[in-house]
Amino acid sequence: MSIFDASGHEQVVFCHDPESGLRAIIAVYSTALGPALGGTRFYPYASEEEALTDVLHLSEGMAYKNAIAGLDHGGGKAVIWGDPGVDKTEALLRAYGRFVESLGGRYVTACDVGTYVEDMDHVARETRHVSGRSPESGGAGDSSILTAFGVFQAMRAAAQHRWGAVDLAGRTVGVAGLGKVGRHLIPHLLEAGADVVACDVDPAAIGRTAANHPQVRLVADADELIASGIHIYAPCAMGGVLNESTLKTLDAEIVCGAANNQLAEPEVAVELERAGVLYCPDYVVNSGGVIQVADEYDGAFDFKRAERRTLGIFATTARILERAKGEGTTPVAAANAIAEERIAAVGRLQRLRMFR
Repeated sequence: MSIFDASGHEQVVFCHDPESGLRAIIAVYSTALGPALGGTRFYPYASEEEALTDVLHLSEGMAYKNAIAGLDHGGGKAVIWGDPGVDKTEALLRAYGRFVESLGGRYVTACDVGTYVEDMDHVARETRHVSGRSPESGGAGDSSILTAFGVFQAMRAAAQHRWGAVDLAGRTVGVAGLGKVGRHLIPHLLEAGADVVACDVDPAAIGRTAANHPQVRLVADADELIASGIHIYAPCAMGGVLNESTLKTLDAEIVCGAANNQLAEPEVAVELERAGVLYCPDYVVNSGGVIQVADEYDGAFDFKRAERRTLGIFATTARILERAKGEGTTPVAAANAIAEERIAAVGRLQRLRMFR
């Protein structure tokens, strides 16, 4: 892939520190609304090209997520190429932090797949431009709690749009992935009276769920999950799960989950619409986490304030679904249009120069 074919990205930075083993890529898609904000993914990619493709895709998605969440942040993302269980060290994370600092605030990092609050504490020792730190280090802590809360709010809005009521009692929700977000989503669903079916590739996550929530029905894998008579499918693990194959067996009226990049191809959004499946755009649904890290970065973190802002995901989702219905388009197209309108309208203000 040519770097200059990076789909309109403002900046792509390759970071290499041989002594610590750091191999990272930081992609800044847009700073039209403010400093690019997006997490750091630590993942054992099969190739350098795969890592580059992922960070370009993810950083573009963050620009839309931050815009539609009403944040004064553009979109960026970083990936560290390696196995977090083997390659992650304090030295590597601090070396990465120095590269983040070198961008002078154009990019603000946080947690993502393979990175946690304690990792951001190490990164923060080398840069000011980091969020998602532990409370002991002055941060907000685990952002997956508000991410799950936001997913639940989007799900309620989707239920209202599809069935005329936000009530999930008696509905069956399939949660694929019981990690950072899925584990926090399940209590919301159970409290709302929903029946929950779940799966995960990690035996420890399965065991934890079985112990904490014995009423949850656990199945072998996502293939069994999507064909098990569910009303709502909530992908909460890795992306690309909605594809030609899963569309053939998907037995749900709503898809609303926390995973990033759920659509294997953009055309899948149209296929879901044709199949009568209401798809809630993932970057809208899972924006509770970025609302939290933005609240931490932009000032003294206040959980109640961030929670109130996350509650707004309900209204945002409802607005998107209504616009899509009114315009005869997909929810993805409607969400993209709303985000692009805000980027254009608010982003132009940065070009204004005021003098005193």
